[in-house]
Amino acid sequence: MSVLANVVVALVGLLHLYFLVLEMFLWETPFGLRTFGNSPEKAHHTKVLAANQGLYNGFLAAGLFWGVWQGAEGTSVKVFFLLCVLVAGVYGAVTVGRKILFVQALPAALGLALVLLS
Repeated sequence: MSVLANVVVALVGLLHLYFLVLEMFLWETPFGLRTFGNSPEKAHHTKVLAANQGLYNGFLAAGLFWGVWQGAEGTSVKVFFLLCVLVAGVYGAVTVGRKILFVQALPAALGLALVLLS
């Protein structure tokens, strides 16, 4: 069970690295515009905010990878960072869009459940 938990935690970390790339580097590209439903003008005016948000996603990813790297001793690290992702996902679902609940919060909840069961 711990191997599966670590795989899911690592996948959540990879997902947040993907968010980092989208928000920091692809925000104003056609792909970034489509992904977030932005106009070029809106993306231009919000790119600094998006880059900051992307940086925070990178910190979440780093914490999740750190927990996986620590193995069994990293359980508390994994739980902490998965809870951060879960709270951010729920908040995003309430304030931005329901899709965030499934893209961000649900994988974190699954990872958290697996970590706690292992």
